Amino acid sequence: MSFQPRPDQQKVLALFDAGGTLRVGVSAVPGSGKTAILSHLAARLVQESIHGEEEVLIVTFANSAVDNFTRRIRGFLNQADRSLLPDVGYRVRTLHGLAHDILRERPALLGLPEDFEIVDERVSTQILEDAAANWIKANPQMFEAFVDQTLEENRRKWLAREKWPELVSAIARSFIRRAKDYQLTPAALREQLPHFTDAWAIGALGLDIYDSYERGLRYRGGLDFDDLIRLALLGLQTDQHLLDRLRARWPYILEDEAQDSSSLQEKILRLLTEKGNWVRVGDPNQSINTTFTTSSIRYLNEFLVESGVEAVPIVYSGRSSRRIIALANQLIDWTLTEHPSPTLRATAFRDQHIEPTPPDDPQPNPIDTPDDIVMLYDKALSPEAELDLVVKSIGRWLPQHLDRTCTVLVPDNLRGGKISDALQANDLPHDDMLRSTVTTREAAKALGHILRYLAAPLSGHLLSNAYRVWFQRFAAEQVDDETLDALHKACLTGLRRCDQVEAYLWPRLDLDWLANYKPAQDDPLIRAELLDYRQVIRRWLEASTQLPIDQLILTIAQDLYQSADVEQAARDLALAHKLAVVLRQVANEHPTYRLPDLADELDRVANNAQRFIGFGEDDLGFTPRPGRVTVATMHKAKGLEWDRVYLLGVNNYDFPSVEAHDVYRGETWYIRDGLNLEAEAVAQVEALADRKDYLIGVATQKARSDYAEERLRLLYVGITRATRELIITWNTGSRDNDPKQPAAPFIALSTFLENQDKMKG
Repeated sequence: MSFQPRPDQQKVLALFDAGGTLRVGVSAVPGSGKTAILSHLAARLVQESIHGEEEVLIVTFANSAVDNFTRRIRGFLNQADRSLLPDVGYRVRTLHGLAHDILRERPALLGLPEDFEIVDERVSTQILEDAAANWIKANPQMFEAFVDQTLEENRRKWLAREKWPELVSAIARSFIRRAKDYQLTPAALREQLPHFTDAWAIGALGLDIYDSYERGLRYRGGLDFDDLIRLALLGLQTDQHLLDRLRARWPYILEDEAQDSSSLQEKILRLLTEKGNWVRVGDPNQSINTTFTTSSIRYLNEFLVESGVEAVPIVYSGRSSRRIIALANQLIDWTLTEHPSPTLRATAFRDQHIEPTPPDDPQPNPIDTPDDIVMLYDKALSPEAELDLVVKSIGRWLPQHLDRTCTVLVPDNLRGGKISDALQANDLPHDDMLRSTVTTREAAKALGHILRYLAAPLSGHLLSNAYRVWFQRFAAEQVDDETLDALHKACLTGLRRCDQVEAYLWPRLDLDWLANYKPAQDDPLIRAELLDYRQVIRRWLEASTQLPIDQLILTIAQDLYQSADVEQAARDLALAHKLAVVLRQVANEHPTYRLPDLADELDRVANNAQRFIGFGEDDLGFTPRPGRVTVATMHKAKGLEWDRVYLLGVNNYDFPSVEAHDVYRGETWYIRDGLNLEAEAVAQVEALADRKDYLIGVATQKARSDYAEERLRLLYVGITRATRELIITWNTGSRDNDPKQPAAPFIALSTFLENQDKMKG
């Protein structure tokens, strides 16, 4: 836990030496140690400035960051003073967690019962989709009002059946979230919505579904995640006593990932810090969560120049080699001065370079070597050729670099799935971080096998599937590979062919399957293995008749996850706990569900059909493993780093520049006039809330600019994930009659590297 602050980090700490109330804004480049400095500052404040019931409050973006901060602060405090009580004097929360804490203080103030429930995202999504489906059924004519009339009739019928329901749900979701951001109820919106006109039809759609959605929530007696934040703010605005009490409790508030602060987060934290200390840390150049949300880099940028705010840039980073740092800085410089869109020149990036670490820094930058490749592959490739090129490159590189980490970063989950399949086909070890992570899917699949057996305990086939899980996760650590293989085959074969399972599990003197199984008679190790497994199965079967599903899952997990690696065992148990919570919620919502139904829910995770809220490596923590390839979207890669990074698909579709020939991901091609209906729906909420005029089509154009701006920052995030090597490719897309071009920043960066190489030559 040793921490040696760099000069720019020391400036932040020094501000608190003099005492007094402070507002500090920190703009920190990728890999500059913002988590370390915030954790160290929090620990120091707990030691020196926190008294009685006071706490340092740390607000961050993801659940994984909550765990990371808690662990780091605990370590700093333990190192400084072992007499301090653990986890006392500070609190780490996501915005949703903070809102929940606030509401628990005075639920009755907002008309909530003491035991109010939070509806899981899976349930809220189902409520929304049901409301959308009912609206479509009641308004069949509305599809024709929006669809491109040049499409032939059969095509339109197919779109109405297959695509329109998905789009309506997306429109309604964006409408409802923005309405809740503005604290607008359906009734308040209906009072302000103009009489129905063609221009406001999209708002009428959103409002009707919002009304139905809220009725569905009330029927279940719960709140969704957007309600949590909205009501927490309302509570602070209406109860001065509550606000004063929380201000006294949290005299220091440290905000992480402030570049993604939303309008409601901004309001909540400004209320809480009106008389206290507020430290905001983030990187405006890594703001990649703004599409159809109220998150905006302007909150942090405006704070940095606000009167009374001490602005401290943290620019030293030891993550990447100098060549990669130069490429990332060039992307910023080119955007600020040469980007084809004047708007993006002014808004996309903050003018802040990454600087290599000073001499004698404890984290020096990797040294550039001739063997470490930094390149943009500028040949036109089909998507298939691009995939083949990358997989072959990994196949050559990986066996020679088993001590290094590697990732393939893609624009979307679909492309990532194809990469994973290709790596699998070529026997290249990999982990993926797509809709649900490989760790989550493996655990869900394993527990699903066990639940299916417990539901049919006399099935030898299901008993053998459960054994495969138990063997791989527990017995695998106990013998050498050769013995392990023989043991596994003998036990698995015997159990699969066992036609008298009860004679194995509950033997009698005259009927004992194990006593008659010849491999067990010949090999004491096989016999011992099957005896141990029998005891485990008996325990699970007994638990399945006595315990609710969540406790059953945890009981099974205690037997499965007994790794000698204590940290790994803890991560496995944490994941099992999250799965148990999901199954408990499902069981509560569906009292008639039995074990096979609950196993089906786990299959949805295992088959990558759904990513449950609270799951994934972003929530549980992901550490890239040497000798394996990580497959992830560029969004999911934020906060991580790898020795070698492949960035795929950097064309003008995935990274447009608001040029005439650009097309835009997310725009629905079959809607008339090229309208982005999600953007138009959000714009209508904003027009009603701010009492401004609404002009159809303006929001669509702005959405294109906002999207191009965010994609520039996403490319910056992708580049700065690399420590030593970076390979960027582009493809021509899947339509031969409309080939895509390399993205404008790709061309600019390629030219930059060529010039760099010429200068060296």
